[in-house]
Amino acid sequence: MTQTLRILHILRAPVGGLFRHVRDLALEQVKWGLEVGVLVDANSADGLTAERLSALASHLPLGLHSIPMGRAPGVSDLKCIRETRRLAQELGIDVVHGHGAKGGLYARVGGSLASGKAGSRPLRFYTPHGGSLHYFDGSIKGNVYVSAEAALTRLTDGIIFESAFARGRFEGSIRLAEVANRVIANGLSPADFELRRLNESAAAFVFVGELRHLKGVDVLLDALAQLPAQMRAVIVGDGPDAAQFKAQAHRLGLGARVMFRGAMPARDAFGLGNILVMPSRAESLPYIALEAAAAGVPLIATQVGGVPEIVADSDTRLVPAGDARALACAMALASDDLAAATARADRLRELVQNRFTTERMMRSVLEFYRDGLLTRRAGPAADTTFGKPVLDSDSGR
Repeated sequence: MTQTLRILHILRAPVGGLFRHVRDLALEQVKWGLEVGVLVDANSADGLTAERLSALASHLPLGLHSIPMGRAPGVSDLKCIRETRRLAQELGIDVVHGHGAKGGLYARVGGSLASGKAGSRPLRFYTPHGGSLHYFDGSIKGNVYVSAEAALTRLTDGIIFESAFARGRFEGSIRLAEVANRVIANGLSPADFELRRLNESAAAFVFVGELRHLKGVDVLLDALAQLPAQMRAVIVGDGPDAAQFKAQAHRLGLGARVMFRGAMPARDAFGLGNILVMPSRAESLPYIALEAAAAGVPLIATQVGGVPEIVADSDTRLVPAGDARALACAMALASDDLAAATARADRLRELVQNRFTTERMMRSVLEFYRDGLLTRRAGPAADTTFGKPVLDSDSGR
């Protein structure tokens, strides 16, 4: 008698690219007939987040579950580990998959304590995501984090990295030879490949993302100040450094040349500017670059993290991070010849459409799950249904 694979995804903050990744992966797994549940932080209570969670919950056979999760280490972590153990046992979970630092902690420790079907514990998988990479900075806090990650590898059946860059960053500090790991890139849905609609009053440039120093908005403003006065930019997003960036724009005399629009869906924001500028100081494999490429938006980005992996084999130009002069030059060239920039965007869109899809991502993840089950269970794994059509050795290609 066959049984359907039962999966529990765990993440802390249901926002940004991390939530997008988990949502897309979970929905694709459900579409293939798998039993999926999600555990998230109960403290995320803003209207947009609640709406997104409600929409996701309606599709999850094993439900959406929540519990307060602290950003910093604390007593709440013990409660979350116990909740993970409880859910894994009550739902008969085969695979518990943690995303981000906290999700990875709960999945691996809670999963190790759980006793599942036939008395066996679930397999424990972990995807670090981009935010985790910021801890590899040599600071005291960073060294504590790296030590904890190294210890947790002993409780890990598989690590999935979004990019080769992320894997290399981990491998520079943590021994990966003793734990199974793969690079599986983020994927996009068919709807993401619909071409964007450009507003009639669109500015020359648009930025979409969190307003914090890491995203390089200050560099974008410095670059804009070097360009002709008729060139405008729209800044879409919110974050801890928003007031600082607004003050900088005022100080640079940009005035009406910069409009801060607050947070909105990326698809809506893409129509506010001819060219998307992503001046980040650090990234892993940013969804915003993938989404812009899929929507046919001309892209100027920095050469950081996994961004070169997104534009590989294309003629899309990348600039050094933190270099306002180089960024200004790239912005001027793209704006002066928008037709050429659009043609580059069309070529990048075709490459992304062949490489970064949710189905490809999901197939590769399920193949990794299957390999873990086959390794541990030998014969019994053959009785586990991984979805339809059944995965074979060519899955994910």
